[in-house]
Amino acid sequence: MELHKPPPQPRQPEGCLTVAIRVPLRILVLVLVVPVRMGWDVLVITGRLLRDTVFGPFGRALTWAATALFVWPFVGLWRYVLVPVGKALAWLGTVLVVVPAVWMYRYVLTPVGHAVAWLARGVYARVLCPVGHAVARLVRGIGAVLAAVGTGVYTAVAWLVRYLLVVPARWLYDWVLAPVGRAVAWCLRGLGWLLGVIATGVGVALYWTLRVLLVLPALALWRWVLAPVGRFLALVAREAGDALGHAWRIAGRISRAVGRALRTLFRWIFVEPVRWVYLTVLTPVGHVVRDAVLRPVAEGARVLGRSVREALAGARDTVRQARADFRRMLFGEPRQPAAVDRREPQGPATRTLGSSTTALTKD
Repeated sequence: MELHKPPPQPRQPEGCLTVAIRVPLRILVLVLVVPVRMGWDVLVITGRLLRDTVFGPFGRALTWAATALFVWPFVGLWRYVLVPVGKALAWLGTVLVVVPAVWMYRYVLTPVGHAVAWLARGVYARVLCPVGHAVARLVRGIGAVLAAVGTGVYTAVAWLVRYLLVVPARWLYDWVLAPVGRAVAWCLRGLGWLLGVIATGVGVALYWTLRVLLVLPALALWRWVLAPVGRFLALVAREAGDALGHAWRIAGRISRAVGRALRTLFRWIFVEPVRWVYLTVLTPVGHVVRDAVLRPVAEGARVLGRSVREALAGARDTVRQARADFRRMLFGEPRQPAAVDRREPQGPATRTLGSSTTALTKD
């Protein structure tokens, strides 16, 4: 499915001030940025070269040394010391603690607990339950008596409180406090209205005073001074940013062109002469040296080595034979092992699949 791209926005016409600022600014920024970009490219190439030839091998060597000094000893300590010691301690703990504890729980604590539980059930069923029922009946009787007495006392106290406190307080509220409170509230509302009128007048006066003395001058300053200056500075900053990006891209192209030129110059000045010398001078000389000197020397070294190995092998056999003769002279001939009859058929009388004679039934 083909996506429909939105039509490009029409470019707004630019004023003469924008063009007058853009062209000199771009020329100035290009002159200033080209050395910076070329220095940056040189630093990047140097950093990559150092990373590939110095820091990378040094980091790998440092990693290997750290692994050999810190990781491998701890791994060996964990694998060959701590793990066997931990397994031995776990086995000792199982044998010395867990097995006796399980035996104690299974054959001592469990029977004792069952006996205590049986005894507690008997005491609860035959002693505590009857005593509890008797105490509950006694408490219910005492509670009924206290409830009857409390009901009478509560009724008398409620009647006295009603006619000695509630009725006089209600009369005092209806005929004294309520009228006085309404009068005080009316006075406070009138005072609040008066204070509101005064505050409104003071606020209006302060509003117009601040508007005439502060707001209108600040608005005029913003509209006729700060906003044009801000738009001019924004235009300069935007054009400076665009000029910097444009100059950085052009400086990159110039730096790449200079780098290619230097690379080509280095190739034709140094690499190609060295390559020509290697191919036309050093390679034929090396072939002549290899065929005329190195190969005969290597062949002679191989023949000499073979002769030395054969001489050493003969000397080794002679020494071994002399040692055997000396041992035989001192201790005599070694005892030969006696032949053992394995009751197996020999020669042409061996067993076949069609023969009924076996090693067990031959005799």
